[in-house]
Amino acid sequence: MIIDNSDAITPAVLEAYDGISHQRMREIVAALIRHLHGFVREVRLSEQEFQQAAHLVARLAQQTTDSHNEVVLMAGSLGLSTLVCLLNNGDGGATETQANMLGPFWRDDQPLVENGGTLLRSPTPGPPLSVRVRLQDPTGAPIAGAEVDVWHSSPKGLYENQDPEQAEMNLRGRFISDAEGRFSFTTVMPAGYPIPDEGPVGELLRMAGRHKFRPAHLHFMVYRPGFKTLISQLYVGGDPHLESDVQFGVTRALIGDFVRREHAAGGEAYSLDQVFTLEAGEARRPRAPVCAKRAPPPDRRPAQISERLIE
Repeated sequence: MIIDNSDAITPAVLEAYDGISHQRMREIVAALIRHLHGFVREVRLSEQEFQQAAHLVARLAQQTTDSHNEVVLMAGSLGLSTLVCLLNNGDGGATETQANMLGPFWRDDQPLVENGGTLLRSPTPGPPLSVRVRLQDPTGAPIAGAEVDVWHSSPKGLYENQDPEQAEMNLRGRFISDAEGRFSFTTVMPAGYPIPDEGPVGELLRMAGRHKFRPAHLHFMVYRPGFKTLISQLYVGGDPHLESDVQFGVTRALIGDFVRREHAAGGEAYSLDQVFTLEAGEARRPRAPVCAKRAPPPDRRPAQISERLIE
């Protein structure tokens, strides 16, 4: 087809992709074309800006590895992850929901832990945390046999896949709910943390003058055939970044009741009792955003540095 002017390009592209046989995919692609073309027209995107945008998209892919997902990080930083979550949960966005975004740090191979077990696999200093959870359906009946992934950052604010000093799968585990829909575990209190900012996401935050911190939280993912998979995060009340989460993830339904008490051995300890209510729907495990642990940094011996300087 021959394009006569800028007004002709959008109808021509829409017609070219109208042959997609899958109805839902055809709908999505057509809307994507309309909105992309509309965006370019609205801001009158220059050729240089278009080249910069293409370079940004390429960098998102280049900086996504087995242990880091820059694309998911950017989606959260733009509020897209939370928007998709809220539109697809709570009766299609009509009611409050316990669902939350998956985030960029879940691994699909987390080990099975016995009910009442611990998430600690290497020494992890920090205030002890005891967690008890009950799963129920909308009528309040218990949900037995659900598979529940739990993961969180260390008291230093690092997930194990980011931190070579933590053991493989530290602060991660998978549980099976009992006949009463319950499971429990012990761990340490997570800390709020700065998201990785070495790539395009960090550049965007600095451009906007935004901080890079997430409030402290625990991640949960509940999988049980017959129910919609519940992906959730529970945030620690009182965290200084609850109101300004860099990933826009905090909702009022997800501020957990972390109770502080004195630990028997001295110092502070915490407990959390939580009930999750699952909606009827499709049980589906998402694709994991990361699948490996980041390699430790190379050994920078003085001789190597001297050799490099001489070169």
